[in-house]
Amino acid sequence: MVDRKALARLRVAERQGWKLAILCRTAAVAAGIAWFILAWSAVGATPSALGLTALSLYALLGIASYSVIGTRFDRWWLKYALYAVDIVGVCAFLVIIPVSNTAPGLPQVIAFRSFGIYFLFPLVAMACLTLSWRLVAWSGLVAIVGWLGAFGIAIAGMERRISWSDLPHEATEEQFLSVFLSPDFVGYGSRIQETGLLLMATMILALAVYRARQVFVAQVGAEIAREQMVRTFGRFVPETIAERLAADRGVLKPQVRHGVALVLDIQDFTDYADGRDPAEVIKTLGTFLADASDVISAREGVVISFTGDGLLAAFNTPLEIKDPERAALDAASDLLAAAEENGFHVRIGLAAGPIATGRVGSERRQAFTIYGDTVNRAARFEVLAKEVGATVLADAGVAEKSKPEDRLKPLGEYRVRGFETPLPVWSKELVALPGKPD
Repeated sequence: MVDRKALARLRVAERQGWKLAILCRTAAVAAGIAWFILAWSAVGATPSALGLTALSLYALLGIASYSVIGTRFDRWWLKYALYAVDIVGVCAFLVIIPVSNTAPGLPQVIAFRSFGIYFLFPLVAMACLTLSWRLVAWSGLVAIVGWLGAFGIAIAGMERRISWSDLPHEATEEQFLSVFLSPDFVGYGSRIQETGLLLMATMILALAVYRARQVFVAQVGAEIAREQMVRTFGRFVPETIAERLAADRGVLKPQVRHGVALVLDIQDFTDYADGRDPAEVIKTLGTFLADASDVISAREGVVISFTGDGLLAAFNTPLEIKDPERAALDAASDLLAAAEENGFHVRIGLAAGPIATGRVGSERRQAFTIYGDTVNRAARFEVLAKEVGATVLADAGVAEKSKPEDRLKPLGEYRVRGFETPLPVWSKELVALPGKPD
């Protein structure tokens, strides 16, 4: 499914390309007027007033088209109409404008031999600037039909028509020149060859534009996904970590990975907030949670969400690290110090195991979350810490990776809500519940 925002940006790029195409068209018309005047003047002839008038009207038509782009008068079919007018006009130029003012009797078909179909190639090429493969295909189709139609009109009144088939099998130089330079030479084979090359060029250019659109949409979609990821985590982790997360396009996809969940809650926060100015409470809480986020990020963890007066963090998901248990234990120690500096006491639950991750929400509003038994266990341990008078509780997975300086002590097994069998619990320190913070 193509992202709507990517399509919206593509439409903006199409409008900008359409403006650029019209500017190039205007420049080409101006160059055509200059060439038209100089070419006729070079042979001592007066430029055709009809030709100059037609080219001037073409320039004005382009300016008018440019002025309506992006306005309420803009319509999708305008570009198709303008390209059709341009191409038909060039083809009509070959039929209407005399080949020579000094030799009015020359067959008009000589214009096809003198000027050639290559005048139509720039028009088809300029359609590529609009990033519309349909417009490129349309331009090429109109050019082929217009070219063959103009050629048919030019030779319709000729009494005699000579082509390559009139050459003898082993023609001499004199015979070849007498056919090729004859005013009655129409060259059916050459016209077929020209239209075939134009058709081939049109197909290649249309395919190239189609491919360019796909690449554009893919790149814009990736950029939007990256921006969304940075917005999702940018408030919770430093920019460098957010950039690392954004660099991995698959990090937000649903997956299960071994990691450590950390649940933190401020002890007796309700009592702390009671009677205090709400603005002061929010400011103090915000300062601590900001410090806590920095602490977790410094240990390569990711704050998944803030839970009122606490937070949920993960280690080794979605950002992969070497030793998540070690990082979580170090982060817990740092969090205790940060809480004390901010005048709070906290409880922390740690659990290691499989953690499911992914995005939840609607297309307009999404959030990244973690879930599973490991996350539930960490949350239950944080609640259990209050009951047993502990500050930090960890499960067996975390305790297995602890060091003596972590001072983890086994507390035995406890029944925890949501789990059928008792769970072994380790405490970082066993102390009496401190009083409410000042």
